[in-house]
Amino acid sequence: MNLEDYITAHSDVEPDYLAKLNRVTHLRTINPRMLSGHFQGRVLAMFCHMIQPKVVLELGTFTGYSALSMAEGMPEEGILHTIDCDDELEDFLNDTFANSEHGHKIKLHIGDALTEIGKLNETLDLVFIDADKREYLAYYEAVLPKVRKGGFILTDNTLWDEKVLKPVDPKDKDTVAIMQFNDFIAADNRIEKVLLPIRDGLTLIRKK
Repeated sequence: MNLEDYITAHSDVEPDYLAKLNRVTHLRTINPRMLSGHFQGRVLAMFCHMIQPKVVLELGTFTGYSALSMAEGMPEEGILHTIDCDDELEDFLNDTFANSEHGHKIKLHIGDALTEIGKLNETLDLVFIDADKREYLAYYEAVLPKVRKGGFILTDNTLWDEKVLKPVDPKDKDTVAIMQFNDFIAADNRIEKVLLPIRDGLTLIRKK
């Protein structure tokens, strides 16, 4: 048993519908590792149980696991806007949400994330960023004005397979972007922040 298996075994069991979604994702998609998965899903659900956000924005839906995990912890009247650029997943996602216990809290947007962010006129309690790594800084600057004072931003993959610790190839645009984002966040005095060594790195940001 490795450390992640031990952690998972001593955390809550994932709900059956998420376990099923996990299996389907591994069977039907090319990059199933993009799925948040059991451990991170329980972390996201717990954050939402703690914060009780009424309006959440997610950038990067994939097959809907993280959206459903967060919706689980939201109040019944909450709304989670999730944005993804892959229109081939739209029917799958709509069916997945429609047949899930907390799917009624989720509103799917298909399109360019920055464009869709600009259309939102709501004050956000929580944002989860897990989309195009090269656009992380742009996403951050686009959502920060919409986040309420004291609201939160969670950013995934900020350790990036520990590539942030190694000499970077300038041609590796994703790693360069993640490192630039991390350096920017560390110096930004508009926020409080902590980079958590959860899975592939999860940066927790609180707007002052």
